Amino acid sequence: MNATALIADDEMHLAEHLRARLHEVWPDLEVLPLAANGLEALRAIDEESPDVAFLDIRMPGLTGLELAGRIDSRTHVVFVTAFDQYAVEAFDRDAVDYVLKPVTDERLAKCVERLQRKLASAERPPALDDMLARLARAIPGAAGGRLRWVRALKGELVQQIAVDDVLYFQASDKYTCVVTREGESLIRMPLAELAAQLDAEIFWQIHRSTLVNMNAVASTRRDLGGRVFVRLRDGKTELAVSRAYAHLFKQM
Repeated sequence: MNATALIADDEMHLAEHLRARLHEVWPDLEVLPLAANGLEALRAIDEESPDVAFLDIRMPGLTGLELAGRIDSRTHVVFVTAFDQYAVEAFDRDAVDYVLKPVTDERLAKCVERLQRKLASAERPPALDDMLARLARAIPGAAGGRLRWVRALKGELVQQIAVDDVLYFQASDKYTCVVTREGESLIRMPLAELAAQLDAEIFWQIHRSTLVNMNAVASTRRDLGGRVFVRLRDGKTELAVSRAYAHLFKQM
């Protein structure tokens, strides 16, 4: 009997790409109809009990971590994530494996090899509670809710930074710059995606490329041209407010 798998990802083109790559590296695998969100995936797993579930870490309805925590079956879990190698140190491949977006055949083949060994030996998936808790702490926003920490890269060092300590976030090419009193670090997450996970009452968008921690703002000023600037409590930083967001500071 062929092994079965479920792919759950709200980005259908990425799910289709993964299904195509799986067909190449694991031709005998039967892939169930794609699940577009966590709730669809949970129903499919309950009904079909697939051997493997490829779960996107971020999905509407239920995140991949929340979904994995509800799986009580023989299904082995593989997380599909856009986080780079610096953010996946918390994965324990004996419990759950991962593949990075965009999926490569080489990485997928290694994951498939491990899965095939587990299935051939009838190995049951381990309890995931501790593993999922570690992942939730390590990966920004993976467990839903508001971000409390970000893992940011500074040189070759990966730093764990409390969101409360961030002065502001600023878009920088494919990365977002995280600025604290101690300096700057980088995370590979678009600013818009980051904004959706922050407390909007504390982190205000003041420019299309800038989110500022209002707890770090000391004062505002308006120049002769009517442009607004915010000054931070660090005593040296001043950030421009674009006209689209200037109305936020009318009472200040």
